[in-house]
Parts: sequence; C-alpha cells; structure tokens
Amino acid sequence: MTNSEKLFNKAKLLIPGGVNSPVRAFNSVKCSPIYIEKGKGAYIYDVDNKSYMDFCGSWGPLILGHARKEIVEAVTEATKSGLTFGTCNSREVEMAELLKSCIPFIDMVRVVNSGTEAVMSAIRLARGYTGRNKIVKFDGCYHGHADYLLVSAGSGLLTNSISTSAGVPESAVNDVIVVPYNDIEAVKHVFNSCSNEIAAVIVEPVAGNMGAVAPVEGFLETLRELTTETNSLLIFDEVITGFRFKAGAYASICGVTPDLITLGKIIGGGMPLAAFGGRQDIMECLAPIGNVYQAGTLSGNPVALAAGIATIKTLIKDDGYTKRRELADKIQKSLNSSSRKNDWNIYCNAFMGVFTIFFGRNDAPENLDDVKICDTKKFAEFYKKMLQRGYYLSPSQFEINFISAAHTEENIEKFIIDLKEILKTLL
Repeated sequence: MTNSEKLFNKAKLLIPGGVNSPVRAFNSVKCSPIYIEKGKGAYIYDVDNKSYMDFCGSWGPLILGHARKEIVEAVTEATKSGLTFGTCNSREVEMAELLKSCIPFIDMVRVVNSGTEAVMSAIRLARGYTGRNKIVKFDGCYHGHADYLLVSAGSGLLTNSISTSAGVPESAVNDVIVVPYNDIEAVKHVFNSCSNEIAAVIVEPVAGNMGAVAPVEGFLETLRELTTETNSLLIFDEVITGFRFKAGAYASICGVTPDLITLGKIIGGGMPLAAFGGRQDIMECLAPIGNVYQAGTLSGNPVALAAGIATIKTLIKDDGYTKRRELADKIQKSLNSSSRKNDWNIYCNAFMGVFTIFFGRNDAPENLDDVKICDTKKFAEFYKKMLQRGYYLSPSQFEINFISAAHTEENIEKFIIDLKEILKTLL
C-alpha cells in the first residue's frame, strides 16, 4: 500500500469522503487520490516521492509553474511582517492599481478570498444596482458553490453525477434562468419574455467547467447587446480566463466589455485571493458608501496580495502567452491527426494555452449537451494509465488542462509520445 493510500484511508475517517473538495476524491477516474508533498516547475511530487508532469496547476492558478522564484520570494518577504492584520494595507492599493492598469474597463475593484465569494458579491451588487432579482446563467458554466448558482453548473457536479445539490431549496433558484451555452436564440427568447426582471447575465466567456468550450461567433456580442438594451448588467466570470490568455482579461481579446468582471486563480499566484470590479457607478453601490453589503475578515490579506502582485508583474514583463498557446496547439494538432488516422473516437480541443481531450467525440463541443455524450469510462481508464506513466491531468473529463510557463518543448514532445502510446492500448 502506498503512502497516499494510507493517508486517504485515514482521511476518510476524519474528513467527509476523505477530501476537502469533491473532485480530489478521484471518484470519476476510479482510483485513489495521490497526496502531493511538493512542486517545482512543471512537476509535482507525491508522498511516495514519485514525480508527475503537472497539467492541472492547482486547477489553474499556477500559470508560472510551481514554486516560481519570484513568487516564493515575495511571499517569504511578506510573512516577515506578519500574516494578517484585519486592517487596510498598502498592497491592496497596489493590487487595485495593477488590475485597473491591465483591464482598462475596471474603474474600481474589491479584493476577496475566493472565486465563489467574488461571484456571490458581483451578483448581489448587480441585484442591488438594478433593483431586479433574476439572473441568467448558462448550462455547464460553474460560478462557485453559492446555493442559487448550483444549477446546471458543470465541473464538479458533473464529475460527481449531481445535477444540482441537496440542501439547495427551490426558493433559492427561483430567480435563476438557465440557458444552453452558445444558444443565441434561447437567450433572445428569455429576454423577450422577462427582460424587465433580469438583473444580470453571468457567463464564462470561454467555458472551462465542461472542458474547453469556446464561444461561437456572435454569442458574447449578443449578450452585450441584450443587456445594454434592457438595462441589465453583463458579468464576465473570468476566474479561470483572467490573465490566462494575456496580462489582462479575455474581454479585451474578444472586444466585448462587461459591466462587472470576477477574477481569481492566477491573480492570487497560488494563494487564496480573488476580486470583482467594473464601472464606478455600479461599484460605488457597495458598503460603506452604498447600500449593498459585502465584507471579509481576510479580504486583502497582505501575504496573498504579495503572491498575486508578484505573479501579475512577472506576467507583464515575461510574456510567455504565445509559447503556451503554441504548445497547447501542438498537442491538439498532433493528437487529432493521429485520431483521424487511427479512427479514434476522441477530440482534443485547445484554446490559447489550455486543452481538453474529449472521449467519445470527434469534433469540438459547443455546449453541455455536446459534452455529456463523452465516454467517461474510457476517460477514467486513460487517466489511470497517464497517472501511472507520471502525468497529472485534471481528474475529470469535464475540466481543462493548463500549459504553464514551466513546460518546455521537450516536456510537450514527451507528453505527446506517451499520450499516443497509451491511447493505442485503449482505443
């Protein structure tokens, strides 16, 4: 029995399911989770000292790789002055200035502790600003685990075969309207029916919680047009995409400007930190100057801010975005070419440095229904073999994998070779 297995057996007696976040249980891939002791660059090392080339990156924050020198030094230096004060600190101002300089449409920003918290706060703010209650969200988009957002939420819910969550009363979701992702006509129909009741539309501009699914032409533009016409707000949930494709927001790439944006993962540099921001007239509805309440004891934590600031500054001066995109595209092209040649029923979808290998499909999905037909049993077989070979991918068919600055051409070439060898034994 490995040390990881021993730890998991002990954890199951002490922690529900043995884990502090459900997808870590590895239920969908039918094996025991591994316990990680350390990480460096593109690799993580478990408690049995086995190394894995990591494509999960702590579910996205580690775009620079593990234990990047600049980030470790920034955190180490920050801890010398204390861990938390519960007061204002200078790094809050520095982070706000950085985010505003990188994302031009942000007039004001508030820092919080998690993506879930950022989204909860942004939606409360949208409702307070508009005086309306209804929220439009999309099938398969995950916006954290607030009660009213655990409807058709993709990701961990799909992985654990839960369409919603027990403990969420019907009243909590009465004002949430769920529409298929990328379905322009369905969104128009909703707005034709009840536009004067809609406070906001919230969307992952590039879906990342049902695998990598890109927006179709005109989809985001339509959301912007409809919300503008009806005085609703458009919220981009860029917890995953923020600073993923450029040192800023995906909104700046696609040319669609939301009213509010939520950020997380990368802006914390591996520490618990997130933010939401947007137009000044909306943000000034927040307490203490407005009547929309939002607070957090550890919000603006100086150590987390030090990690986030160092990460953003490194991304600004060390632009590896083109390289990461090229490496992900290389995986996609090579794998899909082999798939066509060998008549494998799989499709690798890459998007600007992230990728998902969909089993049971031979083209790119556009929505949750397209993703649901995937062969999760075959993915589980594949995952276990890749893990045994020393690759740590996101342990769910419905998640994305990340290329980091630490991955090299040689890493990716070896990954592709081993990937194809394993697929030959499965397909």
